[in-house]
Amino acid sequence: MHTLFYFVVALAAALADDSQIDEFTTGSRLFTGDVYTQLLSESTANIVVSPFSAETIVALTQSGAQGATGDEIRAALHLPDTKEETENAIRAVLPTVHSDYIALTTANKIFVENNYAIKDDFQKVAKEVYQADFQNIEFGDSEEAAAEINKWVEDNTGDKIHELVKPDDLDGSTKIVLVNALYFQGNWTIPFDPVFTNKTKFFTSLDSTVDALSMYKESEQLNYYASDELDAQILEIPFQGEEATMTFVLPNQKDGIALLERQIEKALITPKYTQEFVQVVLPKFKIESTINFKDVLQKLGVQKAFDFVEADFSGIAGEQGELFIGQAKQKTYIDVNEIGVEAAAATEIEGNDSLPPPATKFFVADHPFMFYIKINDIVLFEGRVLVPEYE
Repeated sequence: MHTLFYFVVALAAALADDSQIDEFTTGSRLFTGDVYTQLLSESTANIVVSPFSAETIVALTQSGAQGATGDEIRAALHLPDTKEETENAIRAVLPTVHSDYIALTTANKIFVENNYAIKDDFQKVAKEVYQADFQNIEFGDSEEAAAEINKWVEDNTGDKIHELVKPDDLDGSTKIVLVNALYFQGNWTIPFDPVFTNKTKFFTSLDSTVDALSMYKESEQLNYYASDELDAQILEIPFQGEEATMTFVLPNQKDGIALLERQIEKALITPKYTQEFVQVVLPKFKIESTINFKDVLQKLGVQKAFDFVEADFSGIAGEQGELFIGQAKQKTYIDVNEIGVEAAAATEIEGNDSLPPPATKFFVADHPFMFYIKINDIVLFEGRVLVPEYE
């Protein structure tokens, strides 16, 4: 008897205090760096991942984990030390992953085998802390069950993520499937003018280039930082409303991405920006990824949760050894273009007829770089572009 946990992307009474929220935010950044580092060992391509999506659903499982199983999960994810502290932090943080100016959906769903008894305490925590809904389903009919789960995923990711769950992933022994869906669609505060988008050369190595569709801004006042420590430029571009931003970290050297990635934790720390008028050249890109999060979590130290003998999820249902995590995977999608990220339609912006001031800084992303999207200091997505592709 087992349960499958899935992660997906296209984010009161006992409130956490400020120290617990700070601890969660710091831990989330550390987990983000850990996940990225693990993916580097397995990928030589473009990457996009949502550590926050994974973190949310795994945190939900630890609310039903007992003893060493829960301790191991909290340590690997850099969560607060106890289940109660973690739940208080999640309760406070989830409402902040919100903006009135962007389309942002973070949803948790627990699909439960018909007539399988989930404990009342776990149901209460799942609903009140993680805002998770429950739905009964017949896993023995694997075709129908997979279709039902995938339909919910599509509906909660702007129809960007398809076939997260395959019928072969499910069978009569499956009792619970937990899914997190995170969908983000944001328009830049000031869009790139498509008139200036042109093919440019993008260096994939010191002596090799490919053609890329690159966007251009003549001069805009943006948060900018030149890091001697990282040997890189850091540029933050806001989305409408400015609660959410996208940060680009560009090595100064055309072959500097590997050195930068070895300092991922430092690259994720918000620097002491200055407001500068910046001329920006940035390639359009789309990335789709499917990530085996079971491997990632195991390498980060989550072992017992995947072991049917040692796993103790008796806080969710049954007794020790009755439930364990069978699979953990994430599908992600990102589209960066002139209007913004995941933009479905252009937004009319009133322009200024006067000429912009001359740029004082130049940010020309013509070689591999890293990026991440944040809202209120929580990293929703991170990734890298080695070869920009846009179809």
